[in-house]
Amino acid sequence: MTDQMQGVLPDHALEAMIAAGQIRCANPDADQVQPASLDLRLGSVAYRVRASFLAGQGRPVADRIAEFEMHRMDLTHGAVLEKGCVYVVPLQEGLALPADVTAVCNAKSSTGRVDCLTRVIADGGTEFDRIPAGYTGPLYAEICPRSFSVKVTPGLRLNQIRFRRGQAVLSDAELASRHAESPLVDGKPVIDEGLGFSVDLTPTSAGIVGYRAKPHAGVIDLTAIGGHAIPDFWEEVRSENGRIILDPGAFYILVSREAVTIPPDCAAEMSPYLAMVGEFRVHYAGFFDPGFGHGVPARGVLEVRCHEAPFVLEHGQVVGRLVYERMATLPARLYGSGISSNYQGQGLKLSKHFKS
Repeated sequence: MTDQMQGVLPDHALEAMIAAGQIRCANPDADQVQPASLDLRLGSVAYRVRASFLAGQGRPVADRIAEFEMHRMDLTHGAVLEKGCVYVVPLQEGLALPADVTAVCNAKSSTGRVDCLTRVIADGGTEFDRIPAGYTGPLYAEICPRSFSVKVTPGLRLNQIRFRRGQAVLSDAELASRHAESPLVDGKPVIDEGLGFSVDLTPTSAGIVGYRAKPHAGVIDLTAIGGHAIPDFWEEVRSENGRIILDPGAFYILVSREAVTIPPDCAAEMSPYLAMVGEFRVHYAGFFDPGFGHGVPARGVLEVRCHEAPFVLEHGQVVGRLVYERMATLPARLYGSGISSNYQGQGLKLSKHFKS
């Protein structure tokens, strides 16, 4: 490939990979290919395993499932994955990657917003969500619901995969130059190995700053869009002084103070801002596709879990960063433009499974 094809591969390149058998995707859904990623679909069986695991060098995932399996569940008519348990589900997609293409996976945004930890594992893998160049083989989703038990069915999309050729990450100097030409964020940018963003603890018109997961809620049916009442699963979080105290073990949905823009020739991914801030973890699910927030201000939703000790989180505290990557070529479609994009123009927002 030429230098022009270095970067994140766009939708039309993914469609070509499917046609060439480099992405093994039988009967793909019409909207499965996104501007810079591919949604991955659950298969028809889930294995309840004793613990999370990686395959390990030279070992197939199927062998490790046999080693750790407790029981298996048929998902054909739907099944409940219980909170606190670990499951492995073979995915409907597999790969036969070219020698110069790597892949990275992430949970879809709607998955992270219900605190469902899900990661992709592959044969011979020594890292979660990372697929080496030239990999040929199946893919599996490891699923661990954290706050709520969830109902799943075959074909449900909890993860997505992004493909890269060569080095794609924009340097801080490139980010600063791009922001000077066309703002990537409203206000003064904090650029340090990506574009920093902070938490917004200014109350909405409803007087809230976020949501906290209820500890003993029912089951969330992940196929039921808009099918759940917010008060059944979430407590409203309020603040009068621009700060909240995070409780150990609790899960929160908050929002970034900044509105961000992903230009059409870029993609982005959320990363932790500072690993030494160890009292809480902001888990960023999903990728940011080209066109997110482009012409329509949109903020980042923060999925926050507090660890061992209560922690004071204050308005404007920097909690994460957006790592921008160049696209290999422009995608045929942008986020929010005639495709199933649930969070364009978002502010503080729960997942699509809850009633507005």
